Amino acid sequence: MPKLRGEAFWRETLRSAHYVVAPMVDQSELAWRLLSRRHGAQLCYTPMLHAQVFLRDANYRRENLYGEACPEDRPLIVQFCANDPEVFVQAALLAQDYCDAIDLNLGCPQMIAKRGHYGAFLQEEWDLLQRMILLANEKLSVPITCKIRVFPEIDKTVKYAQMLEKAGCQLLTVHGRTKEQKGPLAGVASWEHIQAVRKAVSIPVFANGNIQCLSDVEECIRKTGVHGVMSAEGNLHNPALFEGRNPLVWEMAEEYLEIVQKYPCPLSYVRAHLFKLWHHTLQVYQQLREELAKVKTLEGIVDVNRELKLRCQEEIANQKEGEKPKEGLPFFHWICQPYIRPGPKERCKENGASGTEKGVRGKRALEEEEDGNSELLSKNKQKKKLRNPNKSFDPSLKPKYAKCDQCGNPKGNKCVFNMCRGCCKKRAFKETADCPGHGLLFKTKYEKSLSWQSSQRVIQTREISRRGDVDVGETAVLKEAGDS
Repeated sequence: MPKLRGEAFWRETLRSAHYVVAPMVDQSELAWRLLSRRHGAQLCYTPMLHAQVFLRDANYRRENLYGEACPEDRPLIVQFCANDPEVFVQAALLAQDYCDAIDLNLGCPQMIAKRGHYGAFLQEEWDLLQRMILLANEKLSVPITCKIRVFPEIDKTVKYAQMLEKAGCQLLTVHGRTKEQKGPLAGVASWEHIQAVRKAVSIPVFANGNIQCLSDVEECIRKTGVHGVMSAEGNLHNPALFEGRNPLVWEMAEEYLEIVQKYPCPLSYVRAHLFKLWHHTLQVYQQLREELAKVKTLEGIVDVNRELKLRCQEEIANQKEGEKPKEGLPFFHWICQPYIRPGPKERCKENGASGTEKGVRGKRALEEEEDGNSELLSKNKQKKKLRNPNKSFDPSLKPKYAKCDQCGNPKGNKCVFNMCRGCCKKRAFKETADCPGHGLLFKTKYEKSLSWQSSQRVIQTREISRRGDVDVGETAVLKEAGDS
């Protein structure tokens, strides 16, 4: 049967899916996908999988895709991050029998993607992307799709999308933010970019960004003309988003925990989901927040969830008539609802000078330096600051290191080649040389090896000589006995 393409692929294989759950690292696992499908999701993606690890590690394949068969979990698209055409295609070949399409991640903006050279940090390397998609389109039995972020310029974004379509991409998901828009700087996604891409390509397009409720989905489809809408954070805070409902948090949490009992996943995934679902309630019950963070078993998480439910039910029973939600929320905190990520200024106001104003702890607290300058410190840096109040995180005050002649990393101070350890090791091995500064003794070990081999030859020669003397002596004795 020939491989379906474009509109036919979306209509027949993906069943004209409009409501899509995004690929989310450690968050769109099987149990969560099944919960989302029960409440309106029509298409799901796996979490982003690392193509090279998927190719070499059988356990990684089993844990992320080759687990227990689940017919309910279709249609399904497997997403990979990769930067090598051959590795990407070989990994995709191992996955294609377990899904309906393979997606290439070109949208991840995180630092790990920058270090690994994948995701949104490939968006300037059009030749490489063309080769990856062309090869995948040729070798795979399922369609290839892509998820991208936009450029600041609409024209460049359109050309980017057209290049991917020409290379063989059969469906394009466009996240309407640039790779710089993340965390507190996320801001609003540009539907104008998405609309321009939709008009410029003939393949199906999904939109991603600014989706917090079903009315956002409908408005996005109306304004951009896309085939479907993908949700990530909106779905995590309300798995019933695509149903247009705002259920009680404990209903969703209990249903999810029941699915996890049947389709287990790492405890860290489960804990992270409950932190999202109970986000607003955990701002009220800080002690239970700490308990959820420390619990070590699934049964313990179930107990914390039950206690949160009882606290909320007690609060509902004591509620006064006409009472309205606090903290500016659209619903009471025990109802599934969006979490609007504050920008840098809003976060500063929300956290106050110490980050503990009104008993609500923000994700990042604002610290005041002795000189009056303020900076946004992570929790780890805050802990270091508590241990050492004089510690400074000003980059300009960090010591400057001499760079490796080969790669630019800091070199070893006592390296004989003026290199970092990695480059020094390669050169010392190639030249059979020593570098005492890095503890690399290839020359010394080689010379010791030669010396040992030489000594072994001497010992063997002596042993052979000794055996020869014994044989001559024995021959003389036997001859003398014969003469007598």
